[in-house]
Amino acid sequence: MPIKYDKLMNLLKEKGYTTYRIRKENIISQSALQKIRTGVGDIDTRTISKLCKVLECQPGDIMEYVEDETE
Repeated sequence: MPIKYDKLMNLLKEKGYTTYRIRKENIISQSALQKIRTGVGDIDTRTISKLCKVLECQPGDIMEYVEDETE
């Protein structure tokens, strides 16, 4: 998948958001979190919007496009 969420995972860790806290505070769904962690599947724009609001950032701060050389 050409969209990578490594920046998001680093930002979550930096701001103290664990998997437990994300689930407890119902920030995003478990399935969305799993998609982000595995890099498989599409993330809804509402999820991206909610993450940006919670983390006080822009979409470019949490994801990046990486060209897939196999395509």
